[in-house]
Amino acid sequence: MAGEVFAAAVILPEEYDLPGLDDSKKLSLKKREELFEQIQRQAIAWAVASATLGEIEELNILWAAMLAMRRAVEALAIKADYALIDGQVKPRLQIPCAAIVRGDALCASIAAASILAKVARDRHMQWLDTQYPGYGFARHKGYATKAHYAALEELGPCEIHRKSFLK
Repeated sequence: MAGEVFAAAVILPEEYDLPGLDDSKKLSLKKREELFEQIQRQAIAWAVASATLGEIEELNILWAAMLAMRRAVEALAIKADYALIDGQVKPRLQIPCAAIVRGDALCASIAAASILAKVARDRHMQWLDTQYPGYGFARHKGYATKAHYAALEELGPCEIHRKSFLK
């Protein structure tokens, strides 16, 4: 309901040591933080990118996420030959790609990217919590929780709320 959408791209080496690597939603905060550092150290290349609130409102959340994915792939220090994308929809890339439903549970590089994106967004939302006190962004990370709705009821939306999500 608030903030930018984040995506990441990761190229892992053939052999890597990332115990517990899995879909970011299945991991504890502590495990995601540990893997975040390990992925960055072991990856051949990685990048995190985002799409702005304005882009989310203009394109919708799906296509803004695709834009963030494209930016992440294009920001890799080493150009990828092929991209594996989590979900059913493929972003418009200049390299071939395949969409894999539940890819973050099936593919190590997608799982690694999901962890980088999730941790980067969570850290960004923690920073936004300092800029917009009272909304609880550090706790709920901008998601639609009871606490977030209660803050919206009390304070009204702020400039980082996605207007299209509040209708």
